[in-house]
Parts: sequence; structure tokens; C-alpha cells
Amino acid sequence: MKELDPLLHSQLRLAVMAILMNVEEADFVYLKEKTDATAGNLSVQLDKLSVAGYITVEKGFVGKKTRTTCRVTEAGKAAFGEYVETLKEYLGL
Repeated sequence: MKELDPLLHSQLRLAVMAILMNVEEADFVYLKEKTDATAGNLSVQLDKLSVAGYITVEKGFVGKKTRTTCRVTEAGKAAFGEYVETLKEYLGL
């Protein structure tokens, strides 16, 4: 059997990817609220997903406030799909 992608096997990174698979983009505040993560932990996990090429992270401004927006990449979609399929194999589905 194939191994589960260790990058996606983390609870918070998996949650972020699952959210991003269902929306065009999500901002940092939305992801923080949905995952109930601390800002510091979420930031670290987004960096890991970004370095892996699974998401893009854009930082900008809305008025005087910073806004961080995340989107899943094609590579991220493929990795998530493969993760789900491997998990199904483990579960016998």
C-alpha cells in the first residue's frame, strides 16, 4: 500500500487543504476561524504548504489592514486527491 502524504497527514494542514478544495480562495482570518487554530500555528502550517507548492499565499492590503489570501494549486489538488484515494485504500472503500 502507498504511504499517506506526511505533509497532508497533519490535522491542521489537512483541514486547511480540505477547506481550500471547496472554495476559490480563503483569507487568513477565515481559515483561522474555521480551523480554530492560533495565528502563529496557522502561519507556520501555511508556509509549509506553500513551500511544498500545494497552495499559493498572497499578502496585500485592504485599506490599511493586511490581508493574506490562500489558494490551492494544481499540485495541491493532485496531492489532496491522491491522499484521499490512499486513505480509501486503507479503509477498504
